[in-house]
Amino acid sequence: MKINIVNQSKHSLPEYATSLSAGMDLRANIEEPVVLKSLERKLIPTGLYIELPAGFEAQIRPRSGLAIKKGITVLNSPGTIDADYRGEICVILINLSAEDFVINDGERICQMVISAHSQAEWIEVAELNETERGAGGFGHTGKH
Repeated sequence: MKINIVNQSKHSLPEYATSLSAGMDLRANIEEPVVLKSLERKLIPTGLYIELPAGFEAQIRPRSGLAIKKGITVLNSPGTIDADYRGEICVILINLSAEDFVINDGERICQMVISAHSQAEWIEVAELNETERGAGGFGHTGKH
């Protein structure tokens, strides 16, 4: 799939790390280091602007290494970039650790996955078809 991108960052375009990677890392595009204190959240710019085709979204997801090693994650995970959005891609990061975390320019801060989606058309009905599961949820399958 070909996607138009404007790169106003100081960094190369995002790329897939391996031939079977689903996501590509995005980098912080900042003038000076940003300190994320414990439980603090900040909006981190990437300098990237994209033009997705209709029927696609870009999902912003945490990087597993930052999450397990440093407690850094994407707050609204996954964040969604809609096909009609033309602003800069910025990432809401939060520090869930007890220690300060410093974000440096060019640091890989999240991953982006391009995904197809559909829009629903609601059909209002009086009742829904029955299933074996029914209304069970929130852990009901673990009970015997």
